[in-house]
Amino acid sequence: MALLRSLSAQRTAISLVYGKSNGSVAVAACRSFQRGRRSGSEAAAPVAASAVVARGGDGAGGVRYLHSGDRPMQASTVVQPELVATSESVKRTTQQRSPPPAGSPAGSPQRDPLDVSFNDPIAAFKSKTTWELMRAYLVYMICSSEKLVEHNMTLLKLARSLLGQKLFVLLMKSSFYGHFVAGENRHTIVPALERLRSFGVKPILDYSVEEDISQEEAEKREVESSVSSAIDNKDNKEEDSMPQYHVDKSFADRRYKVSSARTYFYLNEATCERNMEIFIKCLEAVSGATFGTGITAIKLTALGRPQLLLQLSEVIMRTRKYMEAMVGGEGNVLTHHKTIKDLEKYYASLGDNKNVKDFLKNVTSDKEGILHLFPWSGIVDEDSQLSDTFRVPDPQTGQMRRLISQIPPKEEEMFRNMIRRLNTIVKAAADLDVRIMVDAEQTYFQPAISRITLEMMRKYNKDKAIVFNTYQCYLREAFREVNTDMEQAKRQNFYFGAKLVRGAYMDQERARAQALGYPDPVNPTFEATTAMYHKTLSECLRRIKLMKDSSEDARKIGIMVASHNEDTVRFAIQQMKEIGISPEDKVICFGQLLGMCDYITFPLGQAGYSAYKYIPYGPVEEVLPYLSRRAQENKGVLKKIKKEKRLLMSEIRRRLIRGQWFYKPKGNYVPI
Repeated sequence: MALLRSLSAQRTAISLVYGKSNGSVAVAACRSFQRGRRSGSEAAAPVAASAVVARGGDGAGGVRYLHSGDRPMQASTVVQPELVATSESVKRTTQQRSPPPAGSPAGSPQRDPLDVSFNDPIAAFKSKTTWELMRAYLVYMICSSEKLVEHNMTLLKLARSLLGQKLFVLLMKSSFYGHFVAGENRHTIVPALERLRSFGVKPILDYSVEEDISQEEAEKREVESSVSSAIDNKDNKEEDSMPQYHVDKSFADRRYKVSSARTYFYLNEATCERNMEIFIKCLEAVSGATFGTGITAIKLTALGRPQLLLQLSEVIMRTRKYMEAMVGGEGNVLTHHKTIKDLEKYYASLGDNKNVKDFLKNVTSDKEGILHLFPWSGIVDEDSQLSDTFRVPDPQTGQMRRLISQIPPKEEEMFRNMIRRLNTIVKAAADLDVRIMVDAEQTYFQPAISRITLEMMRKYNKDKAIVFNTYQCYLREAFREVNTDMEQAKRQNFYFGAKLVRGAYMDQERARAQALGYPDPVNPTFEATTAMYHKTLSECLRRIKLMKDSSEDARKIGIMVASHNEDTVRFAIQQMKEIGISPEDKVICFGQLLGMCDYITFPLGQAGYSAYKYIPYGPVEEVLPYLSRRAQENKGVLKKIKKEKRLLMSEIRRRLIRGQWFYKPKGNYVPI
């Protein structure tokens, strides 16, 4: 016991103060600074950001500070007091350091240098107890076994039946659940969020409860909710009908060939209402624990009938075909750079046609040309009818032609309900100063999801980025879509927020395209996807740089680099440096999943970059489908696991040798 008390005393020794007499003053100043940020100053910063608090005292001369692993940091790094270290390092550090220069703020946030090779186990795992490191190593060992992962759901259910509920829950909390999930409800996750924050990392919160339904039930629900109840559905059977935007029973279970994305299946309107309430509770949870820097992830398929998204997506693609047929070329309306006068010429042969005149009055344009053929703001308003909105003049007859099937009043009401739910969520986010990240989904839903999300940006992102869209860079159209949406944001003067990911549905998308006979929407190789990601990110950074150089608000574009790929993270950091964008500009942030790639996330957060963890939570037995997916995903990234296992073992060995068996994480970093 004496030995344990000695080790404990060493672990909890408070070091790195500016001197014995003024240490408590520095600590008090630091805490006062943090309280001040919590009371509202940080809440004013747009998330896109989530950027670093201004660094103070860069002229701190020869002062040297330590990692928790007794290694000196760069002399230019200013550190906050109260860093935990061993008693030997206290003595060594106080001999090395000198008092800070006059005027240096005592409460400057702690910052560490960043090892861009991401090979520093101390920086990666200083936020973890030794037991948590051992648990992580065990989880990765299990994920390395193909047979165990392949049958993981069966094994989990077997363990639950053999052990009983209490022992099974205990086993899960000691293994997979404890590693990949933050807690059971919005109250129990608070300590995990606070610890993340103390090490410079912020949360993207996601209530990860999923229905464990059979393939047959999933297919039944999807088919029933993806077909209109209208008796006359002949519009869906026209020769130019687009098969991509119609349900197919073979792919009705949207979990097919997908391991990393959560799937909602429509049951009824009451379920959608319940999902809305859950999302709002997520907002409240993240608001209470993150002081204006948190994000909540949502899916549009959780809020309404999927048939409506399919129909709206087909409208968008039909609009593109309509414009291409009129003026030639490819792409959406905005990319054609046509004006109202150009359209008048196309319709000139129809003479003085009232339908055409009324149509042209509603076309959205500015001095640079046409942005949209329709008043898209109608889709986020309460009183607009979809069937009446999406109509265009036939160039030969002048008669108005529908681009969407006739929608029965009941389904119109369902669409309005979906938009009402989304409006309610985003308004709650704005009131709570939390950000909304709308997840990407399959390509047959995505045009509608992106359009609705962009309209929410136009409505709510007037002063800062509240709503973010997600773009999957494995898609061939990713660069064009992001570029077009940024151009719309610029021309309609709203803040643009984007999360860039590689994507979650590749195998499913390819199989579906081949089966239904439409072009494969996915890039042909991993290298092509990486090139698309980097090209898209570079364009975003280029536009940010242009705004910064012209003294505009550079935060009008906010980008999250959501990637577990080291090369992509390094590319982003290098690009930022090359074009002069710093973390303090609050325009670029990084994100990874909880329980994966800690060696990337935590060094970024501790070095002053804006870093996020995607945080799932929910009752143990109800997140088993989520845990199953995480095991599957880890199996698919064995190279990353190999590195993480190596770093974990290195840190475990170091702590055991140094007697830090009962190491207690204590961070003093302030997220930006």
